[in-house]
Amino acid sequence: MAPPAGDPKPPYLRYAFANVYNYTLLGGAAAAALLAGEPWLLAVAAGAEALWLLFGPDSRLLRKLVWDKKWQADQEEAARAQLAAQFERLPRTMKERYLKLDEKRQQILRLSGENPSFTADLLTGELAKLQRLAASFVELAVDCHRLETYVDEVDFRALERDERRYQKEAADGEGDAARLAKKNLDVLLRRRERLQEIDAYVRRARGQLDLIENTFQLLADQIVTMRSPGELAGQLDELLDGVEAVRATTHEADLLLAQ
Repeated sequence: MAPPAGDPKPPYLRYAFANVYNYTLLGGAAAAALLAGEPWLLAVAAGAEALWLLFGPDSRLLRKLVWDKKWQADQEEAARAQLAAQFERLPRTMKERYLKLDEKRQQILRLSGENPSFTADLLTGELAKLQRLAASFVELAVDCHRLETYVDEVDFRALERDERRYQKEAADGEGDAARLAKKNLDVLLRRRERLQEIDAYVRRARGQLDLIENTFQLLADQIVTMRSPGELAGQLDELLDGVEAVRATTHEADLLLAQ
């Protein structure tokens, strides 16, 4: 599976240098030069290494056979580590929801393999989407929990009291006192608006989390009778589009918190 668009490119130069075979050859050349007392061997080895690092990283064969596979493995390992770190940030109830979702994902994988209408090649991309959705569930849950915690810590009663106080001071006061009261009231009203927008995001994220769970349940029910992976693909693509739409608003919510 190729890395998603926007990911950094594979570090072919680093792969060409930092590998056991290259280290072994360099070490062997250095040891031979020292044992033989022939410094020119080091110069030859350095020249060969320079040529290797100049042309080796561009080798299409090595990229295909070795380095692209290593890059994919590195990316998958990084994704697993990130998922584990995010999982630990979730509250207990959300952790339980994710574990049940992952169980359902594994059930879908098993049932897909048992469906004679599906072939491994056709299923590869669709089953990868299931993993992406499971990981997205954790990401959305972390964002949702973070924003919920922030909103829950807001003292809305105190906010309302301050609004009423500044409304009264703006209406009854005069001069600078009235102007300052109006400015403070404007700030509080804008703050309330931001909090409402954040709360709307949280409700939307909650709904998307529910949709992922319900869709996984539905797919487990449907998978045994599906005739082609295309039926699976349509539902997964629609779900991924919904996840991306909610994700896009995460940045907006973070900007609101920064204001």
